[in-house]
Amino acid sequence: MKHRGRGVACGWYGIARTAAMDRAAVWVELDDGGTVKIATGVTEIGEGVLTGLCQIAAQEMGVRPEDIVLGDNDTARVPEAAHAGATRMTYMIGNAVALGCREAFGRFRTAMGAYWGVSAESVRAFAGQVWAEGSASKRMSMEHAVHVLKKERGIVIVGSGLFTSAHTALNPENGEATPWQSYVFGAQVAEVEVDDDTGEVQVLGVWAAHDVGRVVNPQQVEGQIEGSVVMAVGHALMEEYVQHNGTTTTPGFAKYILPTALDIPHVTSVLLTEPDPKTPLGVKGIGEPAITPTAAAIINAIYDAVGVRMTRLPATPERVMEALVDRRSAKQPDEVPVAEAIS
Repeated sequence: MKHRGRGVACGWYGIARTAAMDRAAVWVELDDGGTVKIATGVTEIGEGVLTGLCQIAAQEMGVRPEDIVLGDNDTARVPEAAHAGATRMTYMIGNAVALGCREAFGRFRTAMGAYWGVSAESVRAFAGQVWAEGSASKRMSMEHAVHVLKKERGIVIVGSGLFTSAHTALNPENGEATPWQSYVFGAQVAEVEVDDDTGEVQVLGVWAAHDVGRVVNPQQVEGQIEGSVVMAVGHALMEEYVQHNGTTTTPGFAKYILPTALDIPHVTSVLLTEPDPKTPLGVKGIGEPAITPTAAAIINAIYDAVGVRMTRLPATPERVMEALVDRRSAKQPDEVPVAEAIS
């Protein structure tokens, strides 16, 4: 018979190391054609960080995302952005891009204000168009603005940005410290169906609510959450790396089982978008935090469904059946054969 149950779990995850310094830097140049060149040692590992950085730079510089050119990641020629991991990419490099662009755009506003004879504060830019607020005639494309500043004034607009976490040293007396600059909080609910004849567990749905700060690209954030849930389903129910005498006994995917499309539940993401007050952009990260509560929520849902507490992962059908048999035996002491009971 199949039984349904729901479980809830929550988690939190630190980003931006403070005990060991974390930093990222960029150079920015407003280039011919109204494009913006961003030079930094960022590495794209498939999560789409380059798209997010283009969106950030486009908004800060008043151009379109397609007008952003991200330079190569050879740190012999561009500023270092440090490693691609630890849920730090948008948080660290995104803020560095914002700082560099704000410096460059400040210089651009000053130069255009002087060119038009208006205050720098009245100069605005959006989607590749530049104008002076309150003037019908002082308007041109960003491409034209760059041309007049370069050719007529000899001004090249550049900027640089460095974003670093605030270093906090260990307390020499008690070892206390603040190891991370920001924290991502989240809670998830999992619904499962457990077959008490086979021990098989099917995850039917996961509702994932996470505090992600200001959102740059909602689709990418939801994709990160969905990917984390998929990984956690494997962690909770099927993935187990086994060694014997130092040699793996699960050398291939025939024995190391991964979730397939049939194992993936429907994921409902809820984004809590309160801006992080410690950064210029207000963003956080969601690369790893979303995986933290999922397995615990699934295990709690199994308990809600059939009343057995799984204390070892993965909760394979064999282990769930073993727990169910133990539970049934514990509930039926009177059914022990008389002869066995006497002996």
